[in-house]
Amino acid sequence: MQNGTYLRNGPGLWNIGDYGFRHLFDGYAMLVGLHFKNGRLTAGHRQIESDAYKAARKNKKLCYREFSEVPKQDNFLSYVGDLAGLFSGASLTDNANTGVVKLGDGRVVCLTETQKGSIIVDPETLETVGKFEYTDMLGGLIHSAHPIVTDSEFLTLLPDLINPGYLVVRMEPGSNERKVIGRVECRGGPAPGWVHSFPVTEHYVVVPEMPLRYCAQNLLKAEPTPLYKFEWHPESKAFMHVMCKASGKIVASVEVPLFVTFHFINAYEEKDEEGRVKAIIADCCEHNADTTVLDKLRLQELRSAHGKDVLPDARIGRLTIPLDGSPKGTLEAAMDPNQHGRGLDMCSINPAYLGQEYRYAYACGANRPCNFPNTLTKLDLEDKSATTWYEEGTVPSEPFFVGRPGATEEDDGVVISIVSEKNGCGYAVVLDGCTFQEIARAKFPYGLPYGLHGCWVPKK
Repeated sequence: MQNGTYLRNGPGLWNIGDYGFRHLFDGYAMLVGLHFKNGRLTAGHRQIESDAYKAARKNKKLCYREFSEVPKQDNFLSYVGDLAGLFSGASLTDNANTGVVKLGDGRVVCLTETQKGSIIVDPETLETVGKFEYTDMLGGLIHSAHPIVTDSEFLTLLPDLINPGYLVVRMEPGSNERKVIGRVECRGGPAPGWVHSFPVTEHYVVVPEMPLRYCAQNLLKAEPTPLYKFEWHPESKAFMHVMCKASGKIVASVEVPLFVTFHFINAYEEKDEEGRVKAIIADCCEHNADTTVLDKLRLQELRSAHGKDVLPDARIGRLTIPLDGSPKGTLEAAMDPNQHGRGLDMCSINPAYLGQEYRYAYACGANRPCNFPNTLTKLDLEDKSATTWYEEGTVPSEPFFVGRPGATEEDDGVVISIVSEKNGCGYAVVLDGCTFQEIARAKFPYGLPYGLHGCWVPKK
C-alpha cells in the first residue's frame, strides 16, 4: 500500500458538562488520522477547535445552534438576540463535523452544512490551523456538505432560501474565491430541497431538488421537530436539473419520482451510437422516499435498539435524466437491495472514475436484524452482486477506496474503514479492493466513536 494519511471526520463528543446531545449529527467534530508509512500504521485523533467547541468547553454549555440543538436562552431579550444571530449567521455553528477534503493546492479542510464551518487542519498533526474564509461576496449561510473536489477544481451548491433556488459555484486551486457557474430555480415547494450532496459528470453538474426541503420555521424552533431543519413536501414533487459546467446553461430539468438521499454515489453521461449524450445516469443511496431515516439517527435510538430490525430500507437509486427534452426521468433500483441487506449508505468509489461510467462502489450495508448499517459491502453494478465483510458486534464506518499507483483495473487498490466494537474498543481494517478479503487490521488502544466521511492525503 502507498504511503499517505487517511483522515476521517465526524462527531466525537456528545456531552458538555452534564448535558447530552440528542442526535448523531450534533456531536463536536473529531478528526482521526491513520498514517501509513512503509507498511507501518500510526494513528491519532483530535477534537477540531471550532468556535462552537471552544465556547462550549469554556462555558460548560451549548453556545451555538447545532443540527438539532438550540442554546437555552435566559430571557426574552437574549432569545431575540439569538434570532437576530440566526439570520446573520452569527448564532449558527461552525462545528465542522461532516467531511474532510484535500484541495488541489494541498490544503485540507473540514466541512459541514454551514459555510462558516469550513476549518483548515494539518493532516500530519491533526491540529486546527484556522478558518477557511471565502473571499467572495456570494453570502448565504449554508452550502452542500459534500463539495466535488479534484486536483483541478472545487464545485459546490449554495441553496438560496429567500428566492428558492441554487447557485452552482466553482473555486480554483489556491483560491478562496467562489465564482458562479449558473443558477437553478426551484420548480416546487416553499424552499430549496436539501442538498447534502450532489453528483457531477465530465461536462455537467447535476442539481437535485428533493421534496425534503429546508424550513425556516423549523430553524426558529427551540425544540427539534421530527424532520429537524427540514419539511417533507411530497406535493411539491421532486426534480433533477442538469447544468453545463462550461456555459452555466440548464440543459435538462425533469420531474422524477419522490426520493430521499443523503449521499450521491456517482453520475455519468450515457451516449448513443453516434457518441451524443442522450441521458445522465445518477446513482444515490436512496431511502425509498422515507424521511424517518433522519429520526432513526437520534442517539437514544442508536443506543437502545440492539437486536431490533429498525434500520429503514435503502437501495442504490438509479436516476435516469433524459436530455431529449422529455419532461420526466426515472428512478429504479440499480440492483436487488437484498444483495446488500436493504441497507446502504456511506459510499465511496475509485476517484479516477468520478463522473465516468463505473462498475464498483463500496458502502456500508446491513446484516439484519440491525438498527444501523453494520457491514462493509463491495457493490458490482455490472454483475448486480455484492460482496460483504461482516464481524458480529461491530459498526464499521465509511469504506474508503484508495487506488494503487499505476493501477489499470477499477478495483485495484485497498479499502480502509475504522471499526467500532460494542465493548467500546475499535480497530482500523484494510481490505483488498478486488477480492474484498481482509489484508490487515490494527487495534486501537482505546475506542473511537462512529465517524462519517474521510479523504486520502498521499505522502509527497
